[in-house]
Amino acid sequence: MKVAIIGAGSLGQSIAKGLLSKKVVSSLYLTKRNTSSLDAFKRNKEVVLTSDNVLAVENSDIVIFAVQPKHLAKILEGVKYALKKTQLVISVATGYSIGKIENTIGAKHAIVRAMPNTAASVRQSMTCLSPNLKGKQQIELAKTVFNSLGVSMEIPEEQLQAATVICASGIAFWMRLIRATTQGAIQLGFEAAEAHELAMQTCFGAATLLKKSGNHPEAEIDRVTTPSGCTIEGLNEMEHQGLSSSLIKGINASFEKINQIKN
Repeated sequence: MKVAIIGAGSLGQSIAKGLLSKKVVSSLYLTKRNTSSLDAFKRNKEVVLTSDNVLAVENSDIVIFAVQPKHLAKILEGVKYALKKTQLVISVATGYSIGKIENTIGAKHAIVRAMPNTAASVRQSMTCLSPNLKGKQQIELAKTVFNSLGVSMEIPEEQLQAATVICASGIAFWMRLIRATTQGAIQLGFEAAEAHELAMQTCFGAATLLKKSGNHPEAEIDRVTTPSGCTIEGLNEMEHQGLSSSLIKGINASFEKINQIKN
């Protein structure tokens, strides 16, 4: 695939790393006003670093816009005459609707809004995709791109805000849970590095169990809880302190906030 990532910031670089590690691109243009922060990509022969967005668009079949929403309109205006009807246009700009993109470049372009997360850099992203009418014809190509970075799922555009909270903000939520587990392990006597490893691998193991087994979380919880045991004692205390409630409230607070953001 010939891909351009317009705006290679944190998320754009994560996508780039995932695509390169999977070896699915024949050329990858990365653009940024100052490309010096992208020097680590120079060792990849497929990569072209440039501050020229038009050049990147003209040499790619798939164009991924990974810029901040407040900058997207201006950048689209700058490249719209270079865009070809055969190209797949992907936007990862949070909250910037397909309708607004169409207003700038036209509805005849295949457009897909995508919401990956930073785990794309290690090919473990959960990416939600929403196409326009023309984009539905190329949704499998979009899935090919993002399945190389983890797992993708097509959803209605009206659910993308919620998906952003669960999948993108969710990375931070899970990091905080792992950190809390690490702190608990340190309090129980483990060295910091040991505690971190224990927390990370246990979290990874729990997620892998669910993916491999297809079981509901409660089914796996039942396997490790025994009558009057330490696991149920800990679980009940966490629930008394509001663990599940706090998580759900946090998710809803993030959702309310994201819906206040106007682009």
